Amino acid sequence: MSSAMFRSFSVFNYRVWFFGALVSNVGAWMQATALSWVVLTGLTDNDAGAMGVTMALQFAPPLLLVGVTGWVADRFDRRRLLVVTQSSLMLVGLVIGTLLLTGVMTLPLMYVFAFTLGMISAFDNPARQAFVSDIVAREIAANAVALNAASFNGARMIGPAAAGIVIVAVGTGWVFFINAATFLAMIVALFLIRPGELIPRATAAGAARLADGFRYVKGRPDLIVTFAMVFLLGAFGMNFPIFASTMAIEFGRDADGYGLLSSILAIGSLAGALMAARRERARIRVVIFGAGLFAVAAAVSAFMPNYWLYAVTLMFTGFAVVTTLTTANGYVQTTTDPALRGRVLALYMAILMGGTPIGAPIVGWVADQFGPRAAIGLGAVAALVAFGVGATWMLVSGRVHRSSSRRFALSLDETRPISVVAPEEFSDEVAGTTPIALPDPAADRPRR
Repeated sequence: MSSAMFRSFSVFNYRVWFFGALVSNVGAWMQATALSWVVLTGLTDNDAGAMGVTMALQFAPPLLLVGVTGWVADRFDRRRLLVVTQSSLMLVGLVIGTLLLTGVMTLPLMYVFAFTLGMISAFDNPARQAFVSDIVAREIAANAVALNAASFNGARMIGPAAAGIVIVAVGTGWVFFINAATFLAMIVALFLIRPGELIPRATAAGAARLADGFRYVKGRPDLIVTFAMVFLLGAFGMNFPIFASTMAIEFGRDADGYGLLSSILAIGSLAGALMAARRERARIRVVIFGAGLFAVAAAVSAFMPNYWLYAVTLMFTGFAVVTTLTTANGYVQTTTDPALRGRVLALYMAILMGGTPIGAPIVGWVADQFGPRAAIGLGAVAALVAFGVGATWMLVSGRVHRSSSRRFALSLDETRPISVVAPEEFSDEVAGTTPIALPDPAADRPRR
């Protein structure tokens, strides 16, 4: 094992956080699999549109509440906030499991719980993302983000397959009880973290100004391009519950077959996360490359004639999407001013996850009307457009130019300073800690 790949494990708090999150993530993936399957086969007659609505309700709150959730992540103690959100998610899982086991769950009621889960996750996600920067120093933040993705996708290899087995053996309701139990691992980890060893958080005088996060991104064309790419992937390309479940039914498979497809997808996802962990820093060109690879892999998977060939292509799809998203997340984290990191990450998550309310119902409708292969093809087209957006920006921004050493070669300059418009209430001290190359402070000193 490469010590560079696991350098964040040198921090006690991160080790505790990582293993608590790993257990919790296994349960989360079990619940996600069970939720999709019970809507598709238990509460409806293979209605992919209903699954799309369920996904939309889960992912709409991060978009609707982006300003509030980002401000909360920056304003309050993130560790205590996560204790509240994780406990709430555990309680909702227990209630859903109880209603399923007693046979009183209905589709409208499941819609309500899906929206409730989305509301809680809207506060949980930006806090979890930003909390990484409270645990580890900025120099290894990109590695920590990548290892988080490895934990997330390692759990993805176990959770869906385990959920499929449990569903076939004892029923869907028990999966939600198992997930509720796994939340205890994260809650215990949060209490074991040493508060005195957390990284001091930077704050800005205008922390209460919700618009600062938007204003900051507005002055960062590289972030705007990154957000546009992840929106397209999140809206149309990352509807894997719809893709995998409908393709499983297409190939005549049951819940265990669906769970296995999700786990196989995670093999490629884990490989992509570990590759990201090896990189010294996140680069936007990797985000662009990943989007192009996703477009190719998804297009190929749509034409696979049998279950196992489709499963093989999913590994490449998983590798591509995690390479793209992990790198994008690391790029946003490590190039954003610490004082506004929570709000910028909330905006990032809102765009990534908030695209689902737009894309998932459309993808579900396409799957119902034209079949799951057409739905996958729509995701491939969206990824191709994302690649085009990134590649076009790279060309017009002046980062691609003729090589000075080779006659017909091109070179990519990704280290040139990024022009940033700092919010008016940034302090000189905060500006000095940012990893972004700011304009000359003498010429662009913030007005007070």
